[in-house]
Amino acid sequence: MIYSYLINIFKDKRAAFLALIDPDANDSEPSIKSICTGGADVILVGGSTIGTADFDSFVQLVKSSASVPVIIFPGSSMQISRNADAILFLSLLSGRNPEYLIGEHIKASPIIKQFGLEVLPTGYLLIESGATTSVLSISHTLPIPRNKSDVAKYHALAAEYMGMKFVYLEAGSGAQNSVPEDMISAVKDYISIPIIVGGGIRTPEEAKAKVRAGASCIVIGNVLQKNPELTKDFANAIHRK
Repeated sequence: MIYSYLINIFKDKRAAFLALIDPDANDSEPSIKSICTGGADVILVGGSTIGTADFDSFVQLVKSSASVPVIIFPGSSMQISRNADAILFLSLLSGRNPEYLIGEHIKASPIIKQFGLEVLPTGYLLIESGATTSVLSISHTLPIPRNKSDVAKYHALAAEYMGMKFVYLEAGSGAQNSVPEDMISAVKDYISIPIIVGGGIRTPEEAKAKVRAGASCIVIGNVLQKNPELTKDFANAIHRK
């Protein structure tokens, strides 16, 4: 099971490194192979937009290059593939758009069941990042202010009480600022489920700071698309020394 695999990563390596490959931003096979073999614990595939005509074939391409699990990070119910190992079942709890709270999930559920994908229920919280990111534009929701850790805490606790396995604090693709460490620490101290942190993390040092603040998983995307050779540096920073 992928969930158990991740829990063991947290125990053995301190935190998990999730390398995100967006099919609309990265279709270079050498780049994909470089990211897949650079030391990430998981390869995430997906994004906020849905421009890729054949998502299933793209996931298959990534899977053929990866020696670690491939998990779908869906932007919508159109981003599902039988070639993945699992899917983040994201509920956008920071917003109040019913499509991203439950609507897309109803559309996706029978397909996920048919494909036999492992489901990882995740409370998805958008955090203000200083930019209007793709996910904000698509979801038509407002982020949690970056100076309101209490608001993030309460949303995260609601996710835990709803039975979700993870909380994802997301600054978004193209974020000017990543999720603040003090917010990560506040959420970590308030809940007992693992925290995923992503968006706007540009350096290995910044990734390490998020782990020290309490993140169990770090998602790195844009910077690897531009510089896939940095994958090993991020792995070294995120994992236990």
